[in-house]
Amino acid sequence: VPDCRAGESAMSILLDGKSRVMVQGLTGDRGRHHADTMRDYGTNIVCGVAPGRGGQNVGDIPVYSTISEARSEHEIDVTVLFVPSRFVRAAALEAVEARIPHIHILAEGVPYHDSAHILAAADEAGVMVIGPNSQGMLSAGKAKLGATGGPDPSLMFKPGPVGILSRSGGMGAEVAHFLTRHDIGQSTYVSIGGDLLIGTGFTPLLEKFQADPETGCVFIFGEAGTGHEEAVAEMLAQKRFAKPLIAMVVGDGLAALPKGMSFGHTGTLIARGEGDPFKKKEMLREAGAHVVSSFDELLDVTRDIVAQAL
Repeated sequence: VPDCRAGESAMSILLDGKSRVMVQGLTGDRGRHHADTMRDYGTNIVCGVAPGRGGQNVGDIPVYSTISEARSEHEIDVTVLFVPSRFVRAAALEAVEARIPHIHILAEGVPYHDSAHILAAADEAGVMVIGPNSQGMLSAGKAKLGATGGPDPSLMFKPGPVGILSRSGGMGAEVAHFLTRHDIGQSTYVSIGGDLLIGTGFTPLLEKFQADPETGCVFIFGEAGTGHEEAVAEMLAQKRFAKPLIAMVVGDGLAALPKGMSFGHTGTLIARGEGDPFKKKEMLREAGAHVVSSFDELLDVTRDIVAQAL
């Protein structure tokens, strides 16, 4: 059983207090508000970008009209987009062209042909995209992106050994809050996004958690639709992830709908035999995951895993 005790000096996956963050859309109301809460939590925001607003400052954060101008003055590890869905394509492609290593897209309702273009360009450039339709991410006690955790994330998150990945931003944060209330902390939480087309799914992030000494076990919150959970089951079966994995998959009712009827967002579509939540849970269970159906069960399993590692 891997060590579930968090290392004090280890770096979190994707984001920590040293990560140099750029905010696209910083001068808008949402950008300004969430930049303040991000900085209050420890996020190192080095600059912002807003077309036509170069030369301004938001607080003490310099704003540039283009990413190329920002890059001439700053090293940037991550960009987070507080940009309306209709402008996401242009903003994200500008970040891809500038080779920003990690692009985090928060907006929902991004047209799928725009998402497809962004993801294809990012793949060719070797750039990681989280989202669209991500709530954000948070490395407990270090830094956050987006609205995750609200204005005071310390009420919902605490440093500890459990990594959390979720297709639902709200439910992922709720799981962290539940664990925190029972004195079980988290390493990093990532909302991967609930759309049908998203950049980074569960498995590449599990690879990062596998190499992270702060993470002893990982919880994934899955849903009906897509093949993300099936990919995790295949990864476990091939022994490419060795830490304990706990999974909750919701959406049983969707599988009972008449053929051709859909409900919810497009990421939950079940088609051509893919996306059935019952099949997802069966595959995960057979591959060795701890599949839970309630928060009480989640607590019992997580406590047992952490206790075995101490």
